[in-house]
Amino acid sequence: MIKEQSHPTQSGLVALLALLLAAAGAIFLLVFSIRELDQPEKAMGIVLALLSFLAVMIGLAGNFSAGPNEAMVLQLFGSYAGTVRTPGLHWANPFMSKRKISMRVRNFETQHLKVNDHEGNPIEIAAVVVWKVYDSAEACFEVDNYENYVHVQSEAALRNLATAYAYDAHEEDKLSLRGNTELVATQLKTEIDDRLKKAGVEVLEARISHLAYSPEIAQAMLQRQQASAIIAARQKIVEGAVGMVEMALEMLSRKELVKLDEERKAAMVSNLLVVLCGERATQPIINTGTIYQ
Repeated sequence: MIKEQSHPTQSGLVALLALLLAAAGAIFLLVFSIRELDQPEKAMGIVLALLSFLAVMIGLAGNFSAGPNEAMVLQLFGSYAGTVRTPGLHWANPFMSKRKISMRVRNFETQHLKVNDHEGNPIEIAAVVVWKVYDSAEACFEVDNYENYVHVQSEAALRNLATAYAYDAHEEDKLSLRGNTELVATQLKTEIDDRLKKAGVEVLEARISHLAYSPEIAQAMLQRQQASAIIAARQKIVEGAVGMVEMALEMLSRKELVKLDEERKAAMVSNLLVVLCGERATQPIINTGTIYQ
């Protein structure tokens, strides 16, 4: 595995000034030699001037600049020579090829993927991934196209995560994509980061940006969620009603306002539960008689 290493360079500004002076000298020599062309020894001056000018042009190819959060990867005849990260104008061997790699933080959103969750329900899911290159050599030489590699591996990790969890948990101790967003985001970041390390890429954040049931089952699942919500609400209502009935019986007994036998207690409990748990307002009926014959 190729790891990033620093490559020493010369000051690009000094090299540029030296090359410009050399170019000016070559031009002066060429003009002087052409004016004195009647002398045979001046022909060699023309050749020397042209060769000097060619050398200057080749030397100028060694100048390159690197900006903030940019890395310049250098190769000499196919071999990795090193990386330059220092911003500014540099000069290196003009026969080195140079490839600029951005070290800035980048992000992208995956496509809306259609996958089956842990329970086999078709869902649509997408995620936003924030990433950056931390090793320019690995990004250049370990994978063919590191940007495409990031996109493909991120989508693969998202698919794998979606199949490991259910869309929604119907049990309290069960994890789900909708109910445990922080845990799911952490696991997604870890899985994508593990996949991208070989490309010299670090994942800073990964979060689900879109989560929904597929259109063909969305209506059925909506009814299921509504039913679950109604059941949960009714459970809360019943729990509250039982508590209020218990409190009422306890207060009546403690203050000795009225003595109730078991049958009358049962009737009172039934009436209170109907009043407290009913979906509509009850109509009171005044009983002027007794429940005993």
